Amino acid sequence: MTAADLDAADRLTPQRLEPLKALRAFRALVRNKEDTAQVFEIMRALSGRSIRRGYDRLLGTMEGGRQAFLRDELAHRLDDPEWLAQFGEGTVGGAYRAFREARGFTAEGLAEEARKIGDIVDAQHPVIWYSRRLRDVHDVWHVLTGYETDALGEACVVTFSHAQTGNLGFAFIGLGAAREIRRENRSVPARRAVLQAWRIGRRARWLPGLDYEALFAESLESARARLKLRPATVYHSVPAEVRAALKLRA
Repeated sequence: MTAADLDAADRLTPQRLEPLKALRAFRALVRNKEDTAQVFEIMRALSGRSIRRGYDRLLGTMEGGRQAFLRDELAHRLDDPEWLAQFGEGTVGGAYRAFREARGFTAEGLAEEARKIGDIVDAQHPVIWYSRRLRDVHDVWHVLTGYETDALGEACVVTFSHAQTGNLGFAFIGLGAAREIRRENRSVPARRAVLQAWRIGRRARWLPGLDYEALFAESLESARARLKLRPATVYHSVPAEVRAALKLRA
């Protein structure tokens, strides 16, 4: 192998779009909604240049550039019970703590699912660090947007995430899930809910570049207002018991 070959092999290149691989992974996810690794398979198959573009956008803002310079791993903070304990009721941090305690979620658990598709997710590279950042804020975005972890809520939060990041994987999952929910229960306005989620994401401030440590100390309601996060009225118009009963079907 020549020096040029070695240089090319070491280069971080954008992921080629692989829609068929994404479709196979989505079908597996529909069969088992808890198979979170399939979500990361879809994201890898359809991320294209979005992660690099997002990192470049991060560098284009003062706070985003500071976060890139610090390169803290959010998962370490989010899984630190002493750090989370400092946030009172009504704050973003307090709401996040209650959210994860009610569901038994951990940031490391999500990271373990991501590792199932390849060890590169832990690589010490700034663009890959940024992709980990997007992974680790997923549940924080649930809290900020008010979407729960039922099938419709997940479809909405990933569609919101597409509007924020441009990653086609998010749109693929959100629209695909809305279609399956519609097949299961035609009374549920799944398409309108995900479309509204996308619009909320487009109109909101750009969330990947935030100082999340400072955000956690802020009142949840004031944070939503400051970040221009509008209420998810279509999603919340569906009774909680109806949403809880939804199961994506094969």
